[in-house]
Amino acid sequence: MTIPIVHHPDYSFPFPQKHRFPMEKFGLLAEYMRSTGLLTRRNSFRPAPCRQGWLTQTHCPDYLARFAQGRLTAREQRQVNLPWSTGLVRRTFLAPSGTVLAAQLALQHGIACHLAGGTHHAHFDYASGFCILNDLAIAANVLLGQEGIKRVLVFDVDVHQGDGTAALLANTPGAFTCSIHCERNFPFEKQVSHLDVALPDGMGDEDYLAIVHETLQQALALSKPDIVLYDAGVDVYEGDPLGKLNISEQGIRQRDRLVLGELKRRGIPAATVIGGGYDDNRASLAKRHGVVVEEACDVFAAS
Repeated sequence: MTIPIVHHPDYSFPFPQKHRFPMEKFGLLAEYMRSTGLLTRRNSFRPAPCRQGWLTQTHCPDYLARFAQGRLTAREQRQVNLPWSTGLVRRTFLAPSGTVLAAQLALQHGIACHLAGGTHHAHFDYASGFCILNDLAIAANVLLGQEGIKRVLVFDVDVHQGDGTAALLANTPGAFTCSIHCERNFPFEKQVSHLDVALPDGMGDEDYLAIVHETLQQALALSKPDIVLYDAGVDVYEGDPLGKLNISEQGIRQRDRLVLGELKRRGIPAATVIGGGYDDNRASLAKRHGVVVEEACDVFAAS
């Protein structure tokens, strides 16, 4: 089976090299996927800019307009924590559409991978933690508006809590948010997901994988989803500067195989997004983000 992969060349654009956010990782990830032979013309899908109706279903129209026009206040711009540019605007309105596209492809093929997404800190009318729009909440709302989709699970294993997703989907019938995150890490004011699991600093592979397995079983039992949006953040990595956990690269690979293997076993479609990762070695970071795609291809190869 060929796994559908969603990406866009404009996900990376000219950006300050010394900025903490590794904007170039998206382009490097696509290059790495091509080098492995997992991304080809045959299985490559490119999103169009996000539909306005999808955006305003989840986010404040005034906030959207002012961001697009570069009219955020100084305080709002500090919350964005990314220098405004037309390139930033373009990629911001492309990426949520990429997650929606990956979800639609997952419904057709059982699995699809988005080489971006996971901007889970964005709230209704403000940005946070490098996240301007919340692609996970946008995609969940789009999915729940279509025939045949009654329940959507957002399974988020990024090292930071998916606070924006939790807040945006708290009162959305059919949406279930689950976040496994480092407790003493950003955001320091947590929101309430439908299921939260807070981890202590320094946790290693064995304990972490046991918790991911147990939490996935619990989340699936509670949500009974028609589709899962899987935020496979790699900032849990032991060397990530914003992480605080002690998970090896092999542990990340085992985690993704565990999650995707269980979803395949149960016949639940899964759309993956890459989430956070901030390693200063951008090439190594891109390869780490590629693990979820590699595991998706391996797990679903027999389909």
